[in-house]
Amino acid sequence: MEIRVLKYFLAIAREQNISVAANYLHVTQPTLSRQIKDLEDELGQKLFIRGSHNVTLTEEGMIFRKRAEQIIDMVTKTEEEFSDMGSNIIGDIYIGAAESYNMKYIAKVIKEIQENYPDIHYHLYSGNEEDVSELLDKGLIDFGILVDPADITKYDYLPLPESDIWGLIMKNDSPLAKKEHITKTDLLNLPLICSRQSLKSDNKHNDIINWFGKDFENINVVATFDLTYNASILVNEDIGYAIAFDNLVNRNDYTNLCFKPLNPEVKSKLNIVWKKQMIFSKPAQLLLNTLQKNFK
Repeated sequence: MEIRVLKYFLAIAREQNISVAANYLHVTQPTLSRQIKDLEDELGQKLFIRGSHNVTLTEEGMIFRKRAEQIIDMVTKTEEEFSDMGSNIIGDIYIGAAESYNMKYIAKVIKEIQENYPDIHYHLYSGNEEDVSELLDKGLIDFGILVDPADITKYDYLPLPESDIWGLIMKNDSPLAKKEHITKTDLLNLPLICSRQSLKSDNKHNDIINWFGKDFENINVVATFDLTYNASILVNEDIGYAIAFDNLVNRNDYTNLCFKPLNPEVKSKLNIVWKKQMIFSKPAQLLLNTLQKNFK
């Protein structure tokens, strides 16, 4: 299985048309069709459903598309690392991060490095614990930023200096907006919008589940989210109240939203993690050294 053929496959999957993909790739349509037929024979699976004017992925094709994208990403990252092995520190750093205002600490470190090494470029991927851990374990990113409760036993890590504060995002005209803090009793009869990670019951250190205690089973979760911005849109449309971190949505007259912290206070710490025994590129090693200097 050649990298070139994987790129051919991804081009067809993207364009949904063999002729258009062939023009994009600068190959003839018969050549491209033959390469894909050989790939299907090699895999023993049909990857495309061919129509009169377009092609669509089969179920097997959708699975293979995800794997092909991961392989191409890994190849690209490897090529970049080896091209960066000269005397100058140039290249790319890949970071996967959960949503947190405390990304400001990582941004400050990046700014510090950027002043001396302007040819280093940074690529940020947003996601929950599962998304970031998967990218990290497959070597597609150098570092991950995970919010507790997250399993960090298989990683080396550094804690960030501050924790995130949990609270309730609501509309300004909500009766609860007049309160300084939100208690468990306030939430038991409300439609709630919660992050998927905050609902994971397989971790005894889950901050939100522990905060609700035995009443957790009685809360009314009407929607779940990974990105707080999306949750804020649901709040603005009166779908529910979002339990989320502070400082992740704009709170002004335009958004008509406000944030009130939970009481008793709930905080979650963050860790920047990387694979144990990781062999870093020069740019990634420089970032790690600078992080350790700042956060030791």
